[in-house]
Amino acid sequence: MKFIIKHEIKGRLRIHAVQGKMTCAQADTLCWFLEKQEYVTDAKVYERTADAVICYTGEREELIAVLREFSYEKADVPENVPASSGRELNSAFREKLITKVILHYGGKLIVPYPLRKVWMTFKALRYIWKGLCCLAKRRIEVPVLDAAAIGVSVVRGDFNTAGSVMFLLGVGELLEEWTHKKSVGELARSMSLNVKKVWLKKDDQEVLVHSSRIQPGDTVVVHMGNVIPFDGEVSDGEGMVNQASLTGESLPVRRANGQTVYAGTVLEEGELEILVKAVSGSTRFEKIVTMIEDSEKLKSALESKAEHLADKLVPYTLLGTGIVGLVTRNAAKALSVLMVDFSCALKLAMPIAVLSAIREAGQHGITVKGGKYLEAVAEADTIVFDKTGTLTKAKPTVREVVVFADYPEDEALRIAACLEEHFPHSMAKAVVDAAKKRKLYHEEMHSKVEYIVAHGISSYIEDKKVIIGSSHFVFEDEGCTIRPGMQARFDDLPSEYSHLYLAIEKELTAVICIEDPLREEAADMVRMLKGEGIKKVVMMTGDSERTAASIAKRVGVDEYYSEVLPEDKARFVEKEKESGKKVIMIGDGINDSPALSAADAGIAISDGAEIAREIADITIAADDLRVIVTLKRLANAMMKRIQANYRGIVGINSGLIALGVGGVIQPTASALLHNTSTLAISLRSMKDLLPEEQNVQQTGKEM
Repeated sequence: MKFIIKHEIKGRLRIHAVQGKMTCAQADTLCWFLEKQEYVTDAKVYERTADAVICYTGEREELIAVLREFSYEKADVPENVPASSGRELNSAFREKLITKVILHYGGKLIVPYPLRKVWMTFKALRYIWKGLCCLAKRRIEVPVLDAAAIGVSVVRGDFNTAGSVMFLLGVGELLEEWTHKKSVGELARSMSLNVKKVWLKKDDQEVLVHSSRIQPGDTVVVHMGNVIPFDGEVSDGEGMVNQASLTGESLPVRRANGQTVYAGTVLEEGELEILVKAVSGSTRFEKIVTMIEDSEKLKSALESKAEHLADKLVPYTLLGTGIVGLVTRNAAKALSVLMVDFSCALKLAMPIAVLSAIREAGQHGITVKGGKYLEAVAEADTIVFDKTGTLTKAKPTVREVVVFADYPEDEALRIAACLEEHFPHSMAKAVVDAAKKRKLYHEEMHSKVEYIVAHGISSYIEDKKVIIGSSHFVFEDEGCTIRPGMQARFDDLPSEYSHLYLAIEKELTAVICIEDPLREEAADMVRMLKGEGIKKVVMMTGDSERTAASIAKRVGVDEYYSEVLPEDKARFVEKEKESGKKVIMIGDGINDSPALSAADAGIAISDGAEIAREIADITIAADDLRVIVTLKRLANAMMKRIQANYRGIVGINSGLIALGVGGVIQPTASALLHNTSTLAISLRSMKDLLPEEQNVQQTGKEM
C-alpha cells in the first residue's frame, strides 16, 4: 500500500492512503489488519479522508514495513468484520440525511413552484394515509395530528408550511432509526468477544498465539475461568461451562470428550482441549443483535412515557385547534395551534438524551446495555455488594502457612505452588506468588496433575499422593486425617482468612491462609454514594461471620450478611423490591448471576470474570470502584436533563401557540420556530452531562 505520513509522535502515527476514494469495506479491512498486529494497541481508519491513526509499541520501522506490504486483496478478513463494524450503516444514514437536506432546500431554489406543489401534494398523501389508518383503528394519535397539519396546509395552498412539517418529520424518523441501529450495533460489539490471545496445542506443547492465527482444525486449550474463543468440539478434558450468554441457563453444564462448546461461553471449572470448528463468530454477533432488539433494552420507561404522552396530547391539540377556529373565525390562528404539536420534540429529544448518556458512560469505562438501566440507577435507593472481587481486589495474598506434619513451612508452600501453578485461578496465583517471593523455586517433581472439578488438585510426588483443595475435598472426599495432638492448632486457625488444605498420604500437611485485601477506595465510594441519594448499602458474602463483620465495619455498610448462597442473595433482592425499593446489585457476574438478574440494575466488575458482561445490565471498569459514583451521577444528570427537556418543550411550544392565537405570528413562522426549537433541544441533549473536573475529583484520577 502506498501512503504518506501526515503526522507522527512517539508511539503514534497518522497516515494517508494514496488511492482514490476509500470504500467502507476497504476501511474495515485496513482497520482489522492493523488491530490484529501484536504491537498495534489502537487503530482508527477514516474512509472519507483515507486516513488512519495508529498507536503502537515497539519499532517504528517494523510498522512501516508491514504497511508497505499490506494490500486489500491479500487480507483474509473474516466475514463478520464488515457486517458488524457499523461503518457501512453510518455512511448510509449520513448520505440519506445529507440528501434529504439538499433536496429540501435545493428544491426551493431550482424546482419551479407549480412542480413543487404537485410533489408536495404527492408526498402529503403518505402522511394523510397513515392518519386515516390510525383513525380506522379508532385511535387518535400522533399520525392523525401530522396528517391534519399537513392536509390543512395543502388544502389552504400553504405548501411551504406543509413541506417544512414533512421535512422535519422525515429528519426525525431518519435520526431515530439511525440512533437506534447505531446503538444496537455498538452494544452488540461491546458484548462480542474480544479474545486477543489463545493457547494453541502444537506437538504436545501449549503455545500462546494471537487468536487471528487460529484456523478450523486447530486445537486450543482453555483453562479454568477463561472464555471459550471459538465454536468447537471437546477433544480432551472435562469441565463445567457457563452457557448463560447463549442459552440463559444460570447453572453451568458439564462438557467432556466429543461434546460441542460455543464461542462466548465460559469455562468455570476444569480444563478443555477444543478442536476448533469455526472462527468467524458472525453467528454470535447476529444472535446478540437479535437479543437486544427483541428485548427492547434500548427503551427506558421515560422514552416510552414520552411516546405515550405525545399520543395523549393529540386529542387536546385537535380540540384546541377547533376551539380557536370557532372562537376567532380565523383559519390562520387555528392552524397556528395545529402546526405546533409536541410530538416531534418529545419523540426526538428524549431518545437522544438517553443514547447520549449511554455514549458518555462508555467514555468512563462503563458499558450500559439500555436506557432503562440508567433510569433504574437514577431511581435506586438500595445497593447490594458482593464482597469477594467487588469490595475486595480479587487479588488474594498468602498471609500465613500453618504446618501440621514433618514438612517445614517453606517446603509445604513449595509443594503447594508446584501443583497450583498449573491452574490459573486467583487463589492458585496467590500461592505461586508467595512461593516466588520466598524464592522457593523448584523443578517439576510430580506426575501428571489431575484437577477434580469443584474440589481441588491431585497428583503424586515420589510415589506419595498429594492433594490440595477445599476442606470438603480433603477431609470428606479423600478421607484425610489430622495428626494426633494437632487438633487444637487446627481449631485455632484464623477464621478471617480463606483456607487451602494440603495433604500428603492422607494426612494433613499444611493449611495456607489467604487474604483477599479490601479496596482502598471502598469506604470513600460508599460515603459518596450516600451523598448521591443511596439510602441503604448492603454487603453479602459467603465468607465467615468474623470476616464479614471486619470488612463491613471498615467499608461502612448499613447491613451485612455472611455465609450466604447465591440463591440467598437473589431472595434478598426480590424481598427488597417487594417492599418498594429500587435495587442495584454489584457482583462478579458468575456466582452472583441470580441476584444480578433479579435486581433492577445488575452491575458487574469487568475483571471479576469474563462472563460478567454477558450477564449484567451494566459493566464497569475494575480500576476504581468510585466509577460507580460516576455512573450514579450520570444517571441522575440524565434524569434532570430529560425533565428540563420536558419543561423546555412544553414552555416553548405553549408560547408559540399563544403567539399564534394572538395573531402575533403566522402558521409558517410557528412551524419554523417549532422546528428550530426541536432541533435546538435535540442538539443540547447530545452534550456531555458531567463536567470533566467533577469526574476527576470524584474518581481521584483522570478517566
